[in-house]
Amino acid sequence: MEIIVNPKHLDNGVNVIQLETAAGAAMKDFDGAIGINVPRSRFLPVKKTSDLLLVMSNLYNMKNGNLVMSPERAFPTTPLVKLGDLHFLKVRDFLSRFATIPDMLELDHLTVSGDVTFGRGVSLKGTVIIIANHGDRIDIPNGACLENKIVSGNLRILSH
Repeated sequence: MEIIVNPKHLDNGVNVIQLETAAGAAMKDFDGAIGINVPRSRFLPVKKTSDLLLVMSNLYNMKNGNLVMSPERAFPTTPLVKLGDLHFLKVRDFLSRFATIPDMLELDHLTVSGDVTFGRGVSLKGTVIIIANHGDRIDIPNGACLENKIVSGNLRILSH
């Protein structure tokens, strides 16, 4: 099997080399192996936290062990979600930024960059772009509904 060399930099500063192989490429090494054509509707790869946000959201329901698009979504396309690498790259950091996963049933496009957190019961609709500049922080408050909005700068709302 062909080996893929993937250099990584760990949090503790150590550089390592991760050796990988592609499962699909390994098929040729197994006698009698066959491929199955799976419809795109049954293939939901989670490679980045932006993918994880989608599958954790109310866009999908579990039906007979499969994730299926919610019938409450008015259109069959999946929203385009882009989360900044610095604050959303690792799952632990990603999860710490959401009190609960936002309602995304009416979302078309979400871009989040910088130090951004989401409160409980947030709803995202249409195109939403949230950009916290370097050194600034944006906290989306509990119950906020952002529809076709661009949010930038510094926004901190404190609970009493």
